[in-house]
Amino acid sequence: MNSNSKYDILNDAASAIVKCNKAEAVAAMHRGLDAGIDPIELFMNGFGRGLHEVGEAFGKGRIFLSELTLAADAMKAISSMVDMIAQVPRFPSLPLETIIIATVEGDIHDIGKCLVVSVMRSEGLHVIDLGCDVPNDVIIRKALEYDASIIATSALLTTTILQQEKLEIALRERGLKGRFRTMVGGAPVTRRWAESIGADAYAANGQDAAQCALRLLTERMEKNG
Repeated sequence: MNSNSKYDILNDAASAIVKCNKAEAVAAMHRGLDAGIDPIELFMNGFGRGLHEVGEAFGKGRIFLSELTLAADAMKAISSMVDMIAQVPRFPSLPLETIIIATVEGDIHDIGKCLVVSVMRSEGLHVIDLGCDVPNDVIIRKALEYDASIIATSALLTTTILQQEKLEIALRERGLKGRFRTMVGGAPVTRRWAESIGADAYAANGQDAAQCALRLLTERMEKNG
């Protein structure tokens, strides 16, 4: 019988992702919510911990791509549940401004970005996820189309982080750098890299990304009076 203690529920959540078991993951999510665990804590410290373990195992060749895909599928089911919970903004004083997020061109890694999206939405932020392998021209076009305030990009490869620099260059060349604030993240991305390319913020994880976005939006609101 599963225990309903916070410790056991978080462990069960992590275990469900490691076992690539969507049904167990959903059940653990329901148990956690019924036990009064904050959904973001459950998401990050339970399921997120399991996903991190899966990612490390894949990187070391201990599991196959098919298992990673199943784990990602289970995680996306949980992300959808968190997104449904996050319908009421936690910060109603902030304007409903749009954040565009994408994994850069040439990079098909989507799991980490999906985690960031779910955490941002749980904070009441309006996020449009463009998916992965998205060219910079498309990112800019969508940012203009949705009148976005922030453009966030993720890069998981040392080769694809160069797309983040190219995006900054393209925004400056088109005179759009002042219109959009930019955030960057991903495994090989560092604060130093963000500063060197002229990005407005660097985020190490989902919670950090949400706080960075809130800070940028607050600064924008204060600047506009």
